[in-house]
Parts: sequence; C-alpha cells; structure tokens
Amino acid sequence: MTAFTVVLVLVVAAAGFLRWRRPAWYWLAFGVNLAALRVLVRYRSVMDACELTVPPARWRLSLARATNRPIPEPRPPRIRRLWPTRTGLVLRLKLRPGQDAFDIAAASDRLRHSFSMFGVTSREVRSGVVEVRMTGYDVLKRVQMPAETETRPMRVPVALREDGSVHYRDYRAIPHALTLGATESGKSVYQRNLVAGLAPLDVALVGIDCKQGVELFPLARRFSALADSPDTAAELLDAFVARMADVYRLIRTQQRITVDVPDAEIAADIWDLPDELRPTPVVVLVDEVAELALYATKEEEKRRDRIITALVRLAQLGRAAGIYLEICGQRFGSELGKGITMLRAQLTGRTAHRLNDETSANMAFGDIAPDAVLAAIQIPAELRGLAIAGDASGGWHRIRAPHTSLRQAVNLCNRYADRTPDLPELAPFRPTTGTATELVPSAKASPATA
Repeated sequence: MTAFTVVLVLVVAAAGFLRWRRPAWYWLAFGVNLAALRVLVRYRSVMDACELTVPPARWRLSLARATNRPIPEPRPPRIRRLWPTRTGLVLRLKLRPGQDAFDIAAASDRLRHSFSMFGVTSREVRSGVVEVRMTGYDVLKRVQMPAETETRPMRVPVALREDGSVHYRDYRAIPHALTLGATESGKSVYQRNLVAGLAPLDVALVGIDCKQGVELFPLARRFSALADSPDTAAELLDAFVARMADVYRLIRTQQRITVDVPDAEIAADIWDLPDELRPTPVVVLVDEVAELALYATKEEEKRRDRIITALVRLAQLGRAAGIYLEICGQRFGSELGKGITMLRAQLTGRTAHRLNDETSANMAFGDIAPDAVLAAIQIPAELRGLAIAGDASGGWHRIRAPHTSLRQAVNLCNRYADRTPDLPELAPFRPTTGTATELVPSAKASPATA
C-alpha cells in the first residue's frame, strides 16, 4: 500500500509538472484520455443544456403513446467520429433535421466551458456534417509547429492556428496578401517565416524595403532583386510590369487552342505551360507600403502615383503571370492617397498583428469580416506574433508564427542561395552581398578604431 501511494504521488506530481512546463507532453500523456472520457460522458447533458437538441420525431411520440412507453428524450447531434490530435480532440457530428451549423458555432464558448477545454471552433464539412475542433491547452502561448506538414507547390506553412492546425500561405489559392502590424507586434517574424518557407522552393524572391534594406538585406543571397528606396522601387516595379507583358505574350503563343491539339489543356496562366517553358514564379515582398505612398514634393507625388499604379496593375493582372504580392506595413489607410483602396481590394489574404488604430483594422477586415476588426484591436502588446488571419470568404482565425531569429532566417537563405534564379530583366536590381566590413558606413568608425 505504501509503494502504491508513493507511485501515485509521483504520477500526480509528474502530471502537474508537465501541465505547468510542458502542456503538449501532458496532453499526449494524460489529458487526451481524460478529455475524451469527459466528452463522451457529458455529451448528451451538455448538448441539452446548450440547446443543441431537437424534439423526437412525431412517429416516435405516437409510438410511445400507443405502447404506453416513456416519452423519448430530445436528440442531440449524432457523433460520427471522435479522434485525438497532438493539440486536442476532433469531434465530427451529424446534425439532426432542423439544426444548422451556425447553432454549433454560436454555442462554441458554452461547449468550451462544459467540456473543460481551452478552445472550441467549428466548421461545416458538408451539408449536415459539422467538425468541432477542441484544443486542450493554449497552443499559441508556445508555438511548436508539427514535424511534418503538407507540401504543395507555392504553399508554405507560416504559423499555427488557435485550433492546433497549421496555417498555410497558399499562393495558388490566394495570390496576393496584406500583412499589417505595429512596431514590435511580430510582423517581421511572420515575414521571416514566410521567406524561410519559400527559400527551398523554385521561386524567385524580390524585396522592396525602403528602410535602406535593413529588414531584407540580410536575406539578400536568396533574393533575385532588392530595392531599398522609393526611386529604385519605382524602376523595379516598372520592370515587373514589362515582365508581366512578356509572360502574357508567351502564354498567348502556347495556349494550344488549335485543332491540332484537341485534347491538350488550354493554357491560361503559367501553370498550364509545359515545365520547360514555364517562367519562374515570383513573390514580391513590400516591407513598408506607406513609405511608397508618402510624398512631400510634386516630383515625389509623380513617383508615388507611378508606384501605386504599378502595384495595382500587378495585383489585378499578375496572378496568371506568376507574380504574387506580399504587401506589409504598420499603417494602411485611405489617407495614403488615391489607389490605396483599389490596391486593398485586390489583396485577398489579410493578416493583422497588433494595431495602434482601428482604421487599419477596418482596412484589413472591414470589407470581408467585420467581427474580426474587434479581435484585431484587442491583441495584447505582450503577445508578440499573435495575429488575425482572414480572406475574402469571410472566415478568420487567430494565428501565431513560431519565433524565428534573423540569424536563423539568414542561415536558411544562405543554405538555399543556389536556388536563387537569375532573371535577366531584374539583373540591374540584383543585390550585391559583401563582407561585414564593407557594409559599415565610412562616416561611423567602429569602437575598436575610434
């Protein structure tokens, strides 16, 4: 009895320590079994308390009265499948007649309390079938990406969602995106994860960083072109517009719409072209879009109009030519001038880290998911990297990217530097990398030589 008590105390202490220091280990070792048992035991009573049941069918009531049996109880949604994940449980439900997927979504917070889970989200898989994902702990407090993720062309994992699933940046599905975030909100870390995910792929990376390149220049060995000032950015974007026209001419000549090739797939973008003819897809990262839109003189205003016009044209027409935009900034509002809202309308993907004003949140989500605006402005300052991600479908999620230091991102870009394609039309903008001593401004002597 004494030995059993000692073992029991050690197990309880180990469980408490794991729950405090390693919640993922605790979940896999203890929590998943307890949570599954709790869900199965409480399921009927919880669904009844959350008003997610329907009255029995009339024929059952008639049969009960005819046979003098007890009146059947209200019926909850039927459990079709229950399986554990590394972060929680997934419950697939078959709705009863008269129920709607919105009923489950509206009761998510009550289900979270009733099943003693950290979070509950739901989505409709198909008509009449709803998938409820429950997380057993705060997966966004200490982000740990799964060891294996789904790999597809132009699709990279960049963050973890609050339901424990991986958040992907899929350029084939969402070609252009807007990423906002105030200073020290985690926007730069999100951008590093994006570059780190794209580095091993067969894709050209192009950067526009008007802060003299301090954010993107360390990653320059993986970039095919880099602009560090608005003047250079204007020339680079003009070169992209010309490249886009050349790619469209190539697609036009290879559309395969003649009777000679009746069974061939008609080419409408670069992904329909043969591999040997397909141009290299390009991802353009704009680090601070406000710097491109601000002006103080008439000459700068002409340059600004030229830049915004080129960005709008690339956003409207660049997808089929394999040109994808990642627009980032601390501030994004209509006061940046004409063309900004037109550019915003073409940016399907929206990600907002902590913002200092509600106007930027409205620019990010006001036209696609108004309820995400409040969530975006309520992100606490101490949770760097936490963001709201949405798209034109109206759905949105809380996400958080794993912390990636600048050194880790630089090492990864250096490792895959041989994958950097050489685009002739962008050769004048190819960044030149040198030693650390060459990069120190001559006007500022180092402490050792001063």
